[in-house]
Amino acid sequence: MTSNDIRFDCQHCGDGGPLVIVPRIDGAPLTELIDGFEIAAGMQPAGDAYGGLIPEFFRFGPMPGHFLGRSTNAMGPKTPVLDCECGEWGCWPLMARITATADFVTWDAFEQPHRKARDYVAFGPFQFDRHQYDGVLRALTCVPRNSGVLESLPG
Repeated sequence: MTSNDIRFDCQHCGDGGPLVIVPRIDGAPLTELIDGFEIAAGMQPAGDAYGGLIPEFFRFGPMPGHFLGRSTNAMGPKTPVLDCECGEWGCWPLMARITATADFVTWDAFEQPHRKARDYVAFGPFQFDRHQYDGVLRALTCVPRNSGVLESLPG
């Protein structure tokens, strides 16, 4: 399996609003990838349902640990990788199993916990080179608070 590229877009909502983190896989925001998948699969509701994670709104713990599947307050064994478009992750999250090994980090077994009948088997898996992934997470720890709009973080 070929490795995917991951980045995290970080920006503040509005003028000095909370920080929003959106994973970007192979150049595309995860919000767009999941919207396209759900719409193509005929899921209802679908499209514009997801937004980035807002760490200030929920105690995910340090973001690097969260994106390695170690968030202590998540729902069960899966990790929220996107929030609802309203900003509340518990409202309409996209959950994934995050598995980290010495060589790779894999996101798979996606689910929408409020629609258990939905089938996400064909979405992903996404496999990232561990070295590249860790580099992106290190950059994520350096995100300054209240600094205005940020560009995509380097990997």
